[in-house]
Amino acid sequence: MSQVFQPGLYAGKTVFVTGGSSGINQRIAEAFGELGAKVAINGRKVEKLEAAVKALRSKGITAEGYAADVRDYVALEGALEAAVKALGPIDVLVCGAAGNFPAPVAMMSSNGFKAVMDIDVLGTFNACRAAFERLTKPGAVILAISAPQAQVAYPMQAHVCAAKAGVDMLVKTLAMEWGPVGVRVMSIWPGPIDDTEGMQRLAGDPEVKKKVEQALPLQRFGTKDEVAQLALFLASPAARYITGSIHAVDGGMSLIGGQLLSM
Repeated sequence: MSQVFQPGLYAGKTVFVTGGSSGINQRIAEAFGELGAKVAINGRKVEKLEAAVKALRSKGITAEGYAADVRDYVALEGALEAAVKALGPIDVLVCGAAGNFPAPVAMMSSNGFKAVMDIDVLGTFNACRAAFERLTKPGAVILAISAPQAQVAYPMQAHVCAAKAGVDMLVKTLAMEWGPVGVRVMSIWPGPIDDTEGMQRLAGDPEVKKKVEQALPLQRFGTKDEVAQLALFLASPAARYITGSIHAVDGGMSLIGGQLLSM
């Protein structure tokens, strides 16, 4: 990581990341850990979770893993309680668990649509609600990993568009309700990010990727580290007067319109 932030900035802080065993969310967890935070990551698959914890610890990061499905409130609450007992009250909650698969509405099942809604919207609610009593107050920060689909309609992404719009409205409401007790709540919109499962599904063909890159204002895919850097800033004292806001890290993708990924 480039030395943008002061070493030890998050020393003594506890960060809990849902969906933290892979991709962007794992990099976010790692980035906080590199700046001194104690990190708890959550995921459904035990083997994957254990491998991610091992990778974090290999970098000298204090890390624990807690298996739970974000759709199961009781299980997730148990994971949060265990993390607090092991690492202390939660200073930063990252709601990163998400579902996605490209499909036109006419070929999408009700169960498929519901699965994405449940993981994204219900999962974000469950994480926030279960964490509330376990947050450091004042001073805690909640970051929801949303997407440009929350605002811009994309073909083959009706389920994600609906889910992420729900996540963003939840973020804005929580910012209003929890601001008085000193909890800031914000959304992050990762756009086309290299080396992620999502973009492999949506733009895995090299020719499709090239066309998407050429259409983007910044002419390239982003990196997981660039998303992590934004998370680090938003959770830092430098952003202490920011809440209820949406932050795109998408190379300008949200400016172009929903036909980009159907090129």
